[in-house]
Amino acid sequence: NHRMNEEFKKYFPSCEHVPIVRTGNRYWFNEHLLKVAIDNTQYNIATITIQIIDAYIGAKKNAFEKFIEFCESVQKLSEEKVVDFIKGLLEPTVDARIFEIVSYSVLKYHYHNQTIYWGFELDDLTQERLILYKTGRTNANDGGIDFVMKPLGRFFQVTETVDVKKYFLDIDKIQRFPITFVIKSSDSAEVILERIREQAEQQYSVRAVVSKYMACIEEIINVPILLDDFRAAIQSGFLHTMVRTETMRQSPHNF
Repeated sequence: NHRMNEEFKKYFPSCEHVPIVRTGNRYWFNEHLLKVAIDNTQYNIATITIQIIDAYIGAKKNAFEKFIEFCESVQKLSEEKVVDFIKGLLEPTVDARIFEIVSYSVLKYHYHNQTIYWGFELDDLTQERLILYKTGRTNANDGGIDFVMKPLGRFFQVTETVDVKKYFLDIDKIQRFPITFVIKSSDSAEVILERIREQAEQQYSVRAVVSKYMACIEEIINVPILLDDFRAAIQSGFLHTMVRTETMRQSPHNF
């Protein structure tokens, strides 16, 4: 709440009100910011604003619950219908929460068949499959990293924006450790990287700083790459396993 008020002051320094006010142990949105004057008549739009927000939440929750219901009934559907449904969930226009869920499931089984050998002695190596883990709730806005891979220690962050501030903030979170971005975009990885670099060069005058941050972007995974990985997972026989895994992991109550 304090952070929101401070951000508001930053952009509206001359406003005498802040968005959130406190009364005892309760917090309220400041209705002075929801009063609109039309033809010399003042209207308080607080009630209608709450109704709009509730309707938006209801629509989002309904879509998410239908997604879960479909996953639960997927065993009864033909493979073709399941494939078409999953492909639709990887479109750039899909809900960000569902995109994160599906992209995790696809990538998990994409790396599942990949094996590495590691150890401290050449004659004593360990064979281990790559395993991708979710590290928090979907779209929790908790400031954390979305996926982590064992045993390589790769970090993955899912995003739907190409705002350089968001990318560099994620890089700073992990002290400029290499990170892979999973992006809800059909643009090529080269185009996305160029857009990020252009924004960075406009924001930072020192090119060495830009180069240092850009070097931390280990890989860009876009929608076409996810679709290719999805097709490969299907060929490996993981289609129903992918859907079943996410059905067990997700719940409408996580919304």
